[in-house]
Amino acid sequence: MQSMQNVDTASPATPERCVIVVDNQLPAGRAANAAAVLALTVGHRHPALVGLPLVDASGVEHPGLIPIGIAVLAADQATLSGIRGKGAAAGCDIVDFPVQGQQTTDYSAFRDAVAQVATADLQYVGVALIGARKPIGKIVANLGLLK
Repeated sequence: MQSMQNVDTASPATPERCVIVVDNQLPAGRAANAAAVLALTVGHRHPALVGLPLVDASGVEHPGLIPIGIAVLAADQATLSGIRGKGAAAGCDIVDFPVQGQQTTDYSAFRDAVAQVATADLQYVGVALIGARKPIGKIVANLGLLK
């Protein structure tokens, strides 16, 4: 499913850091789905994060990957909402994935479900923060990697 996005893109022109935080209670497949959905939208919103193509010893070109890396961290749902709020307050670009996205395979139904919930009441399966290194580091400092 697609993710919902914060329309405020007050992040630096070339982001210094990108993290994805996923609900630590999700089964492995749903956690991987959440991280993939968020990463796809991050790449679309920040094409400068895609590095130059990789060329192997045979001269074959492979698509460029993100040179700054993406930490995939874990947190509970209450913490995810807090991370989203702190990221917005710090001026990060935010890509969030409300829980409704994993309850249907119909994007229109997903949009309709999200439209029924106020921002303050949304729960998330994952949140991505993109922006300056220092504020993002402070927000996610106590989180561990997704396992």
